[in-house]
Amino acid sequence: MARAKSRLAPAAGDALRPGLALAFAQDTVAAALAAREVRDVVVVTDDAAAGAALAELGARIVPDSPAAGLNAALAHGARSVRALRPGAAVAALNADLPALRTEELERVLIHASEFPRAFLPDAAGIGTTFLSAAPEVEFRPSFGGPSRIRHIISGAEELLLELVDSVRQDVDTGDDLHAAFALGVGPHTEALCPAFVRQTQS
Repeated sequence: MARAKSRLAPAAGDALRPGLALAFAQDTVAAALAAREVRDVVVVTDDAAAGAALAELGARIVPDSPAAGLNAALAHGARSVRALRPGAAVAALNADLPALRTEELERVLIHASEFPRAFLPDAAGIGTTFLSAAPEVEFRPSFGGPSRIRHIISGAEELLLELVDSVRQDVDTGDDLHAAFALGVGPHTEALCPAFVRQTQS
């Protein structure tokens, strides 16, 4: 987590930034675990401190044995899920969704289940925050940068849903963080950013 979220440094500072990255992940994992459609949450990481904190919430930690970047890690996580639950549907979420609401994620999961593969674009309409694959369908993640268009080209169905802002609001910049606080962040993120809480409430 030490190098995570470098673009947040101007808004949050280098001292706070690693803690924020972990808090975002904790709030994301906690909200996902509470969803009725979710049986397991798997986190692929080699960060021991992050792994311990997320395991404490109930996530299963899988080492990043590919060590080949985000999409390789996501594919590895999907394979680890299906190794234990053959034929399971799988989905991936960004780990930086501190405002994630369980009921909105449930809505996304229900709609996604109607398609072999489906994704949700981020708030900017450029990237991706959610990707799913039905049982026995290859996952094929392509997160990072302008991933919306890559997922469209790959044949994944774009989910055009309203009232799921918390599932789309990932946090890379100070403006993103303000937007997440305007939606209402989870307790781990809120505890680290009381100044942002006061600012968004004023």
